[in-house]
Amino acid sequence: MSRIAITSRDQAPAASQPTLDAVQKQLGFTPNFFAVLANSPAVLAAHGAFDGALGKTLDLKTREGIALATAAVNGCEYCTAAHTYTGHTFARLSEADIAAAKRGEAADEKLAAALHFARRVAETRGKVGDDDLAQLRAAGYGDAQIVEIVANVAKNFLTNLINNVAQTNVDFPAITASAAA
Repeated sequence: MSRIAITSRDQAPAASQPTLDAVQKQLGFTPNFFAVLANSPAVLAAHGAFDGALGKTLDLKTREGIALATAAVNGCEYCTAAHTYTGHTFARLSEADIAAAKRGEAADEKLAAALHFARRVAETRGKVGDDDLAQLRAAGYGDAQIVEIVANVAKNFLTNLINNVAQTNVDFPAITASAAA
């Protein structure tokens, strides 16, 4: 059971309701995470602004991979389930892609460099080495993309921390090997 209230749309503060409506429309349901965030319209709006801005940067597979790698480092069961679902459903990640992303790996060399770096950022709390940056640059990432990778890790840290504190009930459908094939 969640340790922070999961509010329904009608119980949520009025300022949170339009965001909950938009999430419902996009996903077909309102995930418990958003119902937890809805307790604070300011945090819900901040999350939406961060997510919206970062959604215009790196490609979806990279962003979903970063989310999976970060959730794995932080042991966030909710975010792992959520990004397994969204990674499969929207980014078309296979079960193997999802498992690799959690380890900070990918079959594509450029994506692998980004996910390895993201995992290192999460593990070291940003205290990466010069060699970590050199490997990322060698894979073709510039300074703007490096900052975007770090920002995606930070955004996912926020969601991981909230869900770990709340112990948010997982409400995303499980992705099985047959569904991911």
